[in-house]
Amino acid sequence: MSMFCHQCQEALKGIGCNLQAGVCGKTSEVANLQDLLIYTLKGVALYNQQARQAGIHLPKTNRLIIDGLFTTITNANFDEHSISKRIENALQERDLIKNRLINQGAFEKRQYPEYATWTGKRNEFVRKSEEKQVGILSTENEDVRSLRSLDLFGLKGMAAYAEHAQNLGYEDEAIFDFIEKALIATEDDTLTADDLIALVMETGKFGVDVMALLDKANTTSYGHPEMTEVNIGVGNNPAILVSGHDLKDFEELLEQTAGTGVDVYTHSEMLPANYYPAFKKYDHFIGNYGNAWWKQKEEFESFNGPVLFTTNCIVPPKASYSDRIYTTGATGYPGFKHIPDRQEGGKKDFSAIIEHALKLPAPTQIEEGTIVGGFAHNQVVQLADQVVAAVKSGAIKKFFVMAGCDGRMKSRSYYTEFAETLPKDTVILTAGCAKYRYNKLPLGDIGGIPRVLDAGQCNDSYSLAVVAMKLKEIFELNDINELPIEYNLAWYEQKAVIVLLALLYLGVKDIKLGPTLPAFLSPGVAKVLVENFGISTISTVLEDIEAYMALA
Repeated sequence: MSMFCHQCQEALKGIGCNLQAGVCGKTSEVANLQDLLIYTLKGVALYNQQARQAGIHLPKTNRLIIDGLFTTITNANFDEHSISKRIENALQERDLIKNRLINQGAFEKRQYPEYATWTGKRNEFVRKSEEKQVGILSTENEDVRSLRSLDLFGLKGMAAYAEHAQNLGYEDEAIFDFIEKALIATEDDTLTADDLIALVMETGKFGVDVMALLDKANTTSYGHPEMTEVNIGVGNNPAILVSGHDLKDFEELLEQTAGTGVDVYTHSEMLPANYYPAFKKYDHFIGNYGNAWWKQKEEFESFNGPVLFTTNCIVPPKASYSDRIYTTGATGYPGFKHIPDRQEGGKKDFSAIIEHALKLPAPTQIEEGTIVGGFAHNQVVQLADQVVAAVKSGAIKKFFVMAGCDGRMKSRSYYTEFAETLPKDTVILTAGCAKYRYNKLPLGDIGGIPRVLDAGQCNDSYSLAVVAMKLKEIFELNDINELPIEYNLAWYEQKAVIVLLALLYLGVKDIKLGPTLPAFLSPGVAKVLVENFGISTISTVLEDIEAYMALA
C-alpha cells in the first residue's frame, strides 16, 4: 500500500484509496506529501502556541497554516512541486518561531514530538512522507482515528473559509488559535474518545464563527446577495471561465478584464457571484456556463477559452484543453500555469490569462435561458412575511435543506429524483454545488416564492442556518428542530464536513447524509452520531419522502 486517503465521498470501496492513485486522480506521492504537509503544520502550530503565550505575534504564520490545510482539500492541488514548496516554507517558519522563542527566553525546554523536530531537504520529502507516523493510519485505535479524522477534515474546511475571509481583509485570531490547538490535539494520545468528541463539537462552533466571518466579509465587500435571474447562454466575445469560491480573485479579474473585449463567466461553485450587487455593474460579466464541477471535461472543452481555478474541484484534464487551465491560490496541477499570490496591499496579475483569452474563440453555447438564485439570509428575511403567511395558510407544508456537494456517482441521481418527487407544497433551501442536481428543473413557485431557494456557495449554508433561526424566532419556538424544516444533505469533500459540524453544534438533528456515510466514520463513531444527533443515510426517494412528510 503506497498511500491511504479516506477524506472524500469517493473513497475507494467506501474504505479509502490505497493504490498508486486516488479516485480523484492524485498520485500516491501527492497524497503522501499532503500528509507530510499536515504533519509539519502541527509542529508549526505547537511552537506558535508558545509564541502566542509569550506575546509574539506572527501574522504570516496564520496564513501559512490555513493555506497549507486548504492545499490538502480534495481536488485542490495535484502538484508535487507546489506541495513540497509549502513543506519547505513550513519547516522554515517552524524554525523561525523556535528561534524567536529562544531569543526572547520563552522557549520551553522539554522533549518535543517528532512532528515538531524532524527536518530534511526537498529530495528527502517523498521518503519521509512514507513513514508510518506521518499519515492517519499511525493512529491504531479505530474510533480515535475516526474522531481525529473528523476533526482534521473539519479544520480543512474551516481553513478554506478563513482564507477567503482573510483575502477580503477579515480575520479572527480566535479562529486561528483554535485551528492550532485542534491540530495539536489530533496528535495527543492522552485525549480520550469523549475528549475528542468534545473537540469535534468545538470545531463545529468555530465552523459557525468562520462562516459568519466570511458572510460578513462577502456582504460588506460586495453587498447582500439578491434575487437574480442568471443568464446561462453565451455572448460573442472571447471569454474566461472562473471556477471555485474566491470572490476576491473574481473581483480583481473583472476589474482587469473591463474594456479588453474579454467576457467573464462563472462555473460550478462560482455561480453565486452573479447574485452580488457589486459585480452586476460589469457589462462583460455575462453569466454562468455549465454545471457542477464533475462535468468540466466536456464543458471546458466547449467553452473554448481559458479557465481559472480559484479553489478546489480540479478534475485531471483532457490534453485537448489542458493548456488553457490556470490555477491560483491553494490550487495547483502539473503543467497548469499558476498565477502568483498578490503582494501585501497589491492585486494579482491576470494579464497572462487575459492575453490568452484574446487569442481564442468565443464559447460554444450548450444551453440557453436563465436560472434564479440569490436567496441568502438577507433576501429571505425580506420575504419573511410572505413566507410566514404561506406556512400559516398551509401553502407551504415543509422546507427541505438540500445543501452540500455534487459528485460523479450515479447514485446522486437520487437528489434529482427527490426534488422532482417532493410534494408541490414544499420548498427546497439549497447552497453549494449540490443545487445543480435540481436548480434547472421546472419546479415552479408557491405564491411567487420559487420552490428552489439558492443561498449560494457551500459556505452560505450559514445563511440557511440564519434563516432557520429567524423562523424559530418568528414562530416563537423553543427548539430549531420544531420548525417544518428537514435536512437531506449531500457531501463530497471537507468543506461539507465543517458545514455538517456547524449544524450539529447549532443543535440540528435528524440529518440525512448521502449518498453514503463518510468512510472515515468508524462503526463506533457512527453509532455516537446516530444516537446523539439522529444522523442517518439516505434510502429510496419514496421511502425518505414518506418518512419526512409523516413527521409533524
